[in-house]
Amino acid sequence: MKGVISVKKGFVSVLAVMSMMLLAAPLAMAQEAVTAGLGDNVKFAIALASGLAIGIAALGGALAQGKATAAGLEGIARNPGASGKIMTPMIIGLAMIESLVIYALVIAFMLYFKL
Repeated sequence: MKGVISVKKGFVSVLAVMSMMLLAAPLAMAQEAVTAGLGDNVKFAIALASGLAIGIAALGGALAQGKATAAGLEGIARNPGASGKIMTPMIIGLAMIESLVIYALVIAFMLYFKL
């Protein structure tokens, strides 16, 4: 039962992060008209936001990949015969985690090139 609860919490966390990203993207894109009159303060905020976006995404991605790799290797250590069944889903999961970091990098570049 403990595993089901953690999966539900993980799903809720992912859903919350994705909804925040979907809500924040139009706001970030709408800043183009506002930046014309405000000057350096907005440019500083956009530069800070782009740096924080990639920094936080890289930190979260690194922590998640480390935890996933540790769990996969622990499973292989407990049952070496199941290494093929463990390794493939683990690599797919790592690719999914890395894709989220790449999305953050794209968003950071989009914000940076608004300057």
